[in-house]
Amino acid sequence: MVTDKKRVRRSHSSALKAQVLAECAAPGASVAQVAMAHGINANIVHGWRKLAREAAHPVAAVPAFLPVRIEAPAPASAPDRLPADRSSAACIDIELCRGPLSVRIHWPLSAAAELSTWMRELLR
Repeated sequence: MVTDKKRVRRSHSSALKAQVLAECAAPGASVAQVAMAHGINANIVHGWRKLAREAAHPVAAVPAFLPVRIEAPAPASAPDRLPADRSSAACIDIELCRGPLSVRIHWPLSAAAELSTWMRELLR
C-alpha cells in the first residue's frame, strides 16, 4: 500500500511539557493517565521525565585514565624472596577491608603482573 501522505512529527510547547510533568509529579498520579488525558503517548512523557531528571542532576564525566606515580624500587639483595621486615620498597602492600574483616597482603614487586591477575579473580 502506497500513500502520498508524509508523517508529521508532533511538537509540544514547553508550557504543555511543564504542565504534564507537574501533573505526573503529583502524589498518586499515573504517567499513563496523565498522558492519555492530554492525548500523548506515555512513552513520550517518560522521555520528558528522563530529560528533566538528567537536566536537574547532570552526570559528571569520569576520567578514563588516572595517572599514578610509581617510584623505582630499591635494589634488593635477594629479589626472589620477601624482605624479613616486609617494609621494604620491593613489596606491594595492599589492605582489603570488608566490614570487620581486614586482610593485609605483601606481594613482591617483581610479580606485579601476577598480583593484577590474582586481584581480578578475587574481585569477581
